[in-house]
Amino acid sequence: MVILQKRVAGLTRASLERFVQRSGRALGLSGVANVLVTTSAAVRALNRQFRRQNKATDVLSFPSPLVLAGNGRRRTELAGDIAISADIAKQNAARLGHSLADEIKVLVLHGILHLAGFDHERDNGAMARRELELRQMLKLPTALIERTASEKTASKNALVYRRRSGTTSHGKKRPRNPRSAS
Repeated sequence: MVILQKRVAGLTRASLERFVQRSGRALGLSGVANVLVTTSAAVRALNRQFRRQNKATDVLSFPSPLVLAGNGRRRTELAGDIAISADIAKQNAARLGHSLADEIKVLVLHGILHLAGFDHERDNGAMARRELELRQMLKLPTALIERTASEKTASKNALVYRRRSGTTSHGKKRPRNPRSAS
């Protein structure tokens, strides 16, 4: 099930449901993934409630062991829920030069990978490799892990450059004796 609490240009509930199903099949996801596209405030509340982090983020994933009763004959397993901040996705899309609809799909794919058991913080790059492969197959722009890694590298490189060149983060020369600075 897909719930679009925030409208996304070029993306309908039905088209996002098809993308969720296609991504899940490509990954071999067992069960159904629910997706909520909402505001940063709503994602922040979910993050605070379930992860004890009082901040908005672009995507949250909640794996679920719950089994839902289907039409009486068969049972459909719920893989879990994904919540996406359309506000943050819009900022990312503008910064990276692609559509908001594509950014939502990148975040859905990232969330589905988490529902499938991947964890980029602990898997030595396995999730990043799989995300890259699926992103290329699904014709999506830069994946979440790829750009986060490149942003961290760029940030570290800028910090090293500033330290070596003796400049502050604002590009001003650092005083030689910090006590004499006014």
